[in-house]
Amino acid sequence: MNEAVECAHTTGILTAASLMVGGDAVDDAVARARRLPGLGVGLHVVLADGRPVLPPAQIPALVGPDGRFHPSMVRTAFAIALSPAAHAQMRAEVGAQFARFAATGLPLDHVNAHKHFHLHPMIGRALVEIGATYGAPAMRVPVEAGRGWTSAAMRWWAGALGRRWRRAGVMTNDRVIGLAQSGAFATPQMVAALGALGSGLTEIYTHPATADAYPGSAAGYRYRAELAALTAPETLAALAQSGAQIGPFARWNDTLAALAGAA
Repeated sequence: MNEAVECAHTTGILTAASLMVGGDAVDDAVARARRLPGLGVGLHVVLADGRPVLPPAQIPALVGPDGRFHPSMVRTAFAIALSPAAHAQMRAEVGAQFARFAATGLPLDHVNAHKHFHLHPMIGRALVEIGATYGAPAMRVPVEAGRGWTSAAMRWWAGALGRRWRRAGVMTNDRVIGLAQSGAFATPQMVAALGALGSGLTEIYTHPATADAYPGSAAGYRYRAELAALTAPETLAALAQSGAQIGPFARWNDTLAALAGAA
């Protein structure tokens, strides 16, 4: 994954990536990011499907017997909502992950949560409040057009949280493309997405890697196809034809700040 991010940034259209500070290859990721000053690196807060930064004994309400986060996100979500102890442990873990990111020395481009867990209102609030002390400028709102009441409900909820985050001074994207195509966002889909961009800030969301199977990979994901979609000549041509400007969240945050200052 780290190799794919570097490749997609240097030869393709990738401008930002999110870092799991408790991941197995975090040192390699940080080393690559340090030699890629144009890559915006954000914090990918992990509270599910991963390993905590704090010792498991300090966050017993969030982990299973193996010391990893509990496999049921529903269980964790209810624990955080109903148990003051679990809520406090969640905030402690979030704070520890922000601190570990800060220790890398990388500028913080944005923050989001693994599996969009920041849509949990208490987790989202923690990211906003704790992130403010670390200068977190932006957060993803996973809003994508879709069909059915589930998609409509998700868009409504994500939109409501996004408005709350913006009132708190956090910049957000206007929409996301690629959530519904996770693991299968190949070149034709990328070209179509670039040809249908609306106004405002769109985050194109992908999972590139140089192999389709590796420890921790999701079954059935076409990671190499998603890497190809970010670097294909057809993609570069579609981007040029679209007239869109690209960049990490920091670019647009600085632009908005400059406009506000001019006003």
